[in-house]
Amino acid sequence: MVTGIDCSKDYFDITVLKDGKAVFKGRFSNNAVGFRDMLPHVLQTHVVMEATGPYYFQLARFVHDSGIKVSVVNPLTVRRFAQMRMSRAKTDKKDAMVIAEFAQMTSPRLWEPPTEAIQHIRNVETYLEGLKQRRHMLSNQLHAFEAAGTIEELLYKEIKEELENHDNRIRDKERHIEQLIKENYAEMATHIRSIPGIGPRSVSMLIIATGGFGMFENYKQVISYFGLAPRIYESGTSVRGKGHICKMGMGQVRKVLYMAATSAIRCNKACKNLYERLRSKGKPYRVALIAAVNKLIKQVFAIAKSGKPYIPQFG
Repeated sequence: MVTGIDCSKDYFDITVLKDGKAVFKGRFSNNAVGFRDMLPHVLQTHVVMEATGPYYFQLARFVHDSGIKVSVVNPLTVRRFAQMRMSRAKTDKKDAMVIAEFAQMTSPRLWEPPTEAIQHIRNVETYLEGLKQRRHMLSNQLHAFEAAGTIEELLYKEIKEELENHDNRIRDKERHIEQLIKENYAEMATHIRSIPGIGPRSVSMLIIATGGFGMFENYKQVISYFGLAPRIYESGTSVRGKGHICKMGMGQVRKVLYMAATSAIRCNKACKNLYERLRSKGKPYRVALIAAVNKLIKQVFAIAKSGKPYIPQFG
C-alpha cells in the first residue's frame, strides 16, 4: 500500500491506495495532534509527500521516526506525472491522490532526515541569506534617498550605521558556517577545495545543500536537484527553441555555482576545454557556462564520494 500526502501550512490531505484503489482519504491538522490522528491510517504503507517549503519537514520526520517508509519528492516530478496523465483538477485532495498514484508507479527513494549538524548549518545559512536580503533592501533605500537628494544627515548616518552592522553580522555568520563545516566535514571540504575554481563559499553551499552528498547516488541526481539539467525544446525540424535549464533547484546554490564555473573555465582544464569546445561550435555563452557548471558538479561529486583530493589528469 502507498499513501500520498499533500501538505499545506495548516493541514494536510492523505490518500491511501491498495491495489490501485483508494481505501482511505482524510484531512488532518499539520501539527502533532494531526500527526498522531493520521498514524493508524498509514501503518504498513509507503508514505510519499512533496518537498513543499518548510511545511512537510516535521511530518516527514514524524513518519520516519515512527518506523514507516517515507519518501520526499520534487513537486515538479509529480506535476509532470499529472500532466502525463492529462489531469487538470487542482485541489488538495486530488493532489494527494496524484502523489499516491505517482508513488505506486515509481516507488521513489526512501527519505532520511538530515543530520543535526547539517540542519544546524542550514539554519545558520538561511539566517545569513535573510541578513543579505535585508542588507540589500536597506542599501537600495539609501541609494534612492541619495539619488533624490533629499536625505537628512542624521538619517543618512543612521542608515550607514545599520548597513555596517549588517556587514559585521554577515561576516560573523559566514565565519560561523566555515567553522561548522570544518568541525563536521573538514576532510571532504579540503578535498573539494582542491578542485580549481571551487572556493570556500562553493564548498559550504554544496555540502549544506546535499547533506554532505549523502542524499545522492550519482552526480546526475545532484544536477537535477539543483535545477541545472538542460531541457530541450524542439519538435521535428520546424520548432526549435533555446535550451533552458529546468529551474527546479535552489537559486542561491546556482548563483554560487555560476560564479565558480566562471572561474573554472579559466583555471580548470576539463571545464575550460568543455566550455571552449561548445563555444567554438556556436553554442551561446550561457549554455556553455551551464555545461561547465555540470562538469564541476561531476568533479565535486567524484571527489566527495572517493574521499581523495582532486587529480588534474583525471578531471
